[in-house]
Amino acid sequence: MSKPVILTGLRANNDLHIGNYLGALLPMVDMAREKGGEYQVNLFIPDLHSFTTPIDHDKLQAGIMQNLRVFAAAGLPLDNPDVHIYRQSYVPAHSELTWILDCFTGLGEMSRMTQFKDKSGSLGDDRISLGLFNYPVLMAADIVLYGATHVPVGDDQKQHVEFARDIVQVFNNMAADEILKMPEPVIQKSGARIKSLRDGLKKMSKSDASDYSRINLNDDNDLIALKIKKAKTDPNAITGDIKSLENRPELENLIILHALLENKSTQDVLSSFDGQNFSNLKLSLTDLLIDHVSPIREKVNTLLNDQAYLNSCLKDGADRANIVAQQTMQQVRTSLNLLQI
Repeated sequence: MSKPVILTGLRANNDLHIGNYLGALLPMVDMAREKGGEYQVNLFIPDLHSFTTPIDHDKLQAGIMQNLRVFAAAGLPLDNPDVHIYRQSYVPAHSELTWILDCFTGLGEMSRMTQFKDKSGSLGDDRISLGLFNYPVLMAADIVLYGATHVPVGDDQKQHVEFARDIVQVFNNMAADEILKMPEPVIQKSGARIKSLRDGLKKMSKSDASDYSRINLNDDNDLIALKIKKAKTDPNAITGDIKSLENRPELENLIILHALLENKSTQDVLSSFDGQNFSNLKLSLTDLLIDHVSPIREKVNTLLNDQAYLNSCLKDGADRANIVAQQTMQQVRTSLNLLQI
């Protein structure tokens, strides 16, 4: 019996930040380390997705290798046979299956995707690509190629997994067989709610124009301290009442981040700073961030000269991913009478 597959991807457009680490990377590390081979973990670098918005293509390769170093530095066992790490573009079936699934997807359904509306709103009409519009279909192909049963996502990505489920149902109904497995979104509590340090109503994002909106995993200690010092706050003292966070998004964000790093409840952290001002909270949070980020940053630096090892990990991951993907595609092609000679 095949193992259940947990799948997620992290784009290489910009440096990974603490929200990526807590929300996506750390849960995958925990699953790979602690589940004793119970799951197959697929962590892929979605380089094709990187083209959906304007990027500096000259920096893409460096970003991909930096992400891979961060994966290893965060504790993901790259040489574990139950951990598949691969570049999306190294598996041609992603593109082939996307086109096939396109033909089972309605234009109206695509136009209702909220992330397309959000991202396209900041671009002029001449810069909105078909790739950005078609992003959810490629994401569905990423998932179903490997029979992923668990897809850790934030609230903003849940709609994409639901969309993938709709495609699976339409395709399987056409084939009169369960060719594609039905994925389940796993909403991550940790990290999924980390917001911008400059605006407590916006998600912490790699693409935010302000570097001071996030704590990157390669920030040095002084920069971490400066970013937290400059993090937006309000003029009121902290109270231990959890309801007080409802109208104080910046305070809520810092408390949640502190709680995740300290592995405590939001209420416990809030209570510990009852009656204090933001400066005490920021000093404590700075220490926690440095404790978590410094070892990752230092390990990344030691991996800078291990290019051959990292490339071999990507090749091995792609080889294993291609085997699984081609098995899925053989079933898909057969169901469509795209028979091979």
